[in-house]
Amino acid sequence: MAVARVHVRSWQVAYCTLLPSQYLDQLRPEERASKYDFATPDPSKPQTIVASDRGLVYGFATTAPSQDADMAGQGELCALYVDPEYWGRGIGTALTTAARARLIEFGFRSAMLWVLMGNARAEQFYAGDRWFPDGQRRTDIVWGVTVDEVRYVRTLEVSSDSECRKATC
Repeated sequence: MAVARVHVRSWQVAYCTLLPSQYLDQLRPEERASKYDFATPDPSKPQTIVASDRGLVYGFATTAPSQDADMAGQGELCALYVDPEYWGRGIGTALTTAARARLIEFGFRSAMLWVLMGNARAEQFYAGDRWFPDGQRRTDIVWGVTVDEVRYVRTLEVSSDSECRKATC
């Protein structure tokens, strides 16, 4: 449930100018809680990494093989969310580092992710981590709301990323 709380709070704060407030206000962690998998050894299934300390969950990242037809054989950073109270403290960086290491561990050498159009904070964060837009855009339905997204891609370097595998997550 703590991961779902982080997810909902992140959406409510990060997307407050991008999505309707009445939609964001009705999001409930209870509806998200069963969507995460923390223990599957199956690399074909989404896996969630949690950043926590002393029982408090600060954020999470979910990885999986890309579902995009033109990105077969690549990994995907499906989700990266940090509790807004802890933004700017390096948790997102640690989670992204751990997520890249996990993708490398499962044999991926490049990865992609989708960013909500207009999410300048996410765009800046990913640019700082050497992700870049590849020109692909899509309209998708996420949590029952239609969103426009931009795809970002990144090469995964085995040597530097794998050294950070055990980041602070």
